[in-house]
Amino acid sequence: MRPVRLDLDGFTVFREPTTVDFTDTDFFALVGPTGSGKSTVLDAICFALYGTVPRWGDRRAIANALAPSAAEARVRLIFESVGKRYVLTRVVRRDAKGAVTTKHAGLEMLAPGLDLAKLEFGLEQDDIAEVLAGTPGEVDTAVQTVVGLPYEQFTKCVVLPQGEFAAFLHAKPAERQKILVNLLGLDVYGRIRERATSEGATAEAKLKVLDDQLHAMSGIDDEALAAAAARVEALREVAAAVDRIAPRLGEADRLAAQAATALAALDEEIARLGAVAVPAEAAGLAAAAASARAAVADAVEGTRAAEEREEKLRGELQAAGDVAALRRLLDRHAERARLAAEAATVGARVEAAAAGHADAARAVEVARADATGARQALEAAREAYQAAVAADRAVALRPHLRVGDACPVCTQTVQELPAVPHEPAVAAAEAAGKAARKRSEAADRVVEERDRALRERDRDLAAARAHAEQVARRAGELDRELDGAPAPEAVQRDLDGIGRLTKALERAGAEVRKARDAHRTAAGQADRAEERLRSAWRGFDAARDALAALGAPPANRDDLADAWSTLHGWATGEAGRRQAGRPEAQDEVSAAQLRAAADRDELAARFTAAALPAPVADPAREAAVALERADAARARIEERRADAARMREQRDGLAREAQVARALAQHLRADRFERWLLAEALDTLVEGASLTLRELSSGQYDLGHDKGEFFVVDHHDAGLRRGVRTLSGGETFQASLALALALSEQLAGLSAASASLESIVLDEGFGTLDTATLETVAATLENLAARGDRMVGVVTHVGALAERIPVRFEVRRDARTARIERVGL
Repeated sequence: MRPVRLDLDGFTVFREPTTVDFTDTDFFALVGPTGSGKSTVLDAICFALYGTVPRWGDRRAIANALAPSAAEARVRLIFESVGKRYVLTRVVRRDAKGAVTTKHAGLEMLAPGLDLAKLEFGLEQDDIAEVLAGTPGEVDTAVQTVVGLPYEQFTKCVVLPQGEFAAFLHAKPAERQKILVNLLGLDVYGRIRERATSEGATAEAKLKVLDDQLHAMSGIDDEALAAAAARVEALREVAAAVDRIAPRLGEADRLAAQAATALAALDEEIARLGAVAVPAEAAGLAAAAASARAAVADAVEGTRAAEEREEKLRGELQAAGDVAALRRLLDRHAERARLAAEAATVGARVEAAAAGHADAARAVEVARADATGARQALEAAREAYQAAVAADRAVALRPHLRVGDACPVCTQTVQELPAVPHEPAVAAAEAAGKAARKRSEAADRVVEERDRALRERDRDLAAARAHAEQVARRAGELDRELDGAPAPEAVQRDLDGIGRLTKALERAGAEVRKARDAHRTAAGQADRAEERLRSAWRGFDAARDALAALGAPPANRDDLADAWSTLHGWATGEAGRRQAGRPEAQDEVSAAQLRAAADRDELAARFTAAALPAPVADPAREAAVALERADAARARIEERRADAARMREQRDGLAREAQVARALAQHLRADRFERWLLAEALDTLVEGASLTLRELSSGQYDLGHDKGEFFVVDHHDAGLRRGVRTLSGGETFQASLALALALSEQLAGLSAASASLESIVLDEGFGTLDTATLETVAATLENLAARGDRMVGVVTHVGALAERIPVRFEVRRDARTARIERVGL
């Protein structure tokens, strides 16, 4: 796994959108002060891939991914693995109750050669080669398949966070064995062993099934096959006999059927001739039809006379005048009389309204004059109040005035002191002013009331005059309409005459309807009589037509009774002649049936001899079916004998397969082959790590292992073997780095699976190294990065180390958020 680009938004200290672009980067450092967020970049990579971070200590503690003031955190990682690029996204949200959950996760394979600049605008469908996962659970499974490492092993071999750098060095043998199994893909041999065990079990199960099937196969020996063949030959003889007898039996059955058909036809003709009988009503139907036709003619004449009377009255009514026009004229006379009476009433109302309007106008004038006087008195009271105020002010100055002194108000020489009133002038003037105001306000209210009354009189007078004009205008219109019109009495006489003609016309119409009903009744009775006569003739024709093939005589179409009598006499004679020839036909039927019975008995004997049921309908078909079934039974025996031979051959093959599968599973047991492979891999790993450690320690230490435990050989102490847990901090870092580099360099080449160790990122320990050791570590990392097949990253705040690394990502943090800036190449 090799990171290409990391996008953060709301993830822990990165509250604002931040991008770390690793494109064309083989050797980089994350630098910055302690607590600035350097390790958070590695946390984001781990979280994107596996949904958790080592420092959290709990895979469920995803709330740590959110910045304190953020409601959502997004992490998107674009990475390469085995030459393919993938985009991985996780979104964490906080709901209204404060619960934090992963709301979205997805893993997609990008199209080859995709420009990553398109990520800023959103990917299109053609940019995605394949969607690998769409839920958190699917992403967890797909990431392990693509990267080839589970979370625990990823943090020990690729991204080594704080506190985990020496985890592989100090891991227990069983846990270290698990890591190597995954890295080397040795679990494939476990799967082969499981597959071999499964295949062996399957083969043994199939062997048991085949044994059971072979044991169940009975009745397929040579004796059974011979018996089946003899049965087929016997049934072939029966089929040949049926072929000889069946045509003769068929001819006998045909002759018997013909004789029976002829006898049945003779009986049917006798029955038909004997069924001819003369209907009792044949003689009276013609007379009833003639009487009904005469009644129809009488009804037609009565209807014609009633219609002529009705038409005459309708002409007289049309000549009498228009009823609607006469009634409108009568209504105009009535309305003119009503308007004449209404005109007198309206005139009196106009005079009364005019008199009331004049009285109201005079009352308004009087009220306005009173209001004017009251306002003048109010104005005089106001002037008196102002004079009283001035006088009171002068009185207030009098105690300070001296004759001959200058007045403090007008600066004139005081000639005479003002007199002192008994009471203040202002109080009296104020009381007089209030009384004048009340009188003025009362006068104004009277004016308003009388103005309102005058307006009401104006409206009454205008309404009365309008009504009078309307009555006069309508009366004039009616006078013009009635000029030259007949008097109301003459109009009423014309209406009465029209009423009498209308009633007479109604009576004539009733008579017409009555005559038409009588006509319809007579016509219906005539139709029914004619239909009964026609029906009787149809009955006769049906009876004669049924006997036409037997030579029925012609009929008299003018006399129904005579036609029936002729037909009945002829039918009686013909029935007698046919009855005389019936015994001979009966004898022919009996002889034909005896011949067919003899042939049928012979066939039954053949079937019984062959152990077959007696034939029922088609002996030839029944014999052929029996032969076919016997032949099929013989063929089934031959097929089962062939199946048994194939099954025995198949059983031998399965037995060989089961033996091979059991042997392979035994050889691939975990305590044998896998243990040997792990020992070889660990030897190779320790050998490579020992070379690196010797270089890092200036030849002091070699790395070794014994029974799964690591140790170092101290060449500065006479080759003393020391457990790795006895090393100092700097020494532990050197050993851990050597082991991590060996994992990255060598195990990827040894791995048979898809584990992708394309990068290594270190986040610990550089501050514990002395200058010389730090120089050696830096040179080792530079050499590793220079090879170009691994991305090497370090997280450090050691300036001497950071300056030697070509690409640096400087992490700074303020009170709001952390930021990352790329410097260097």
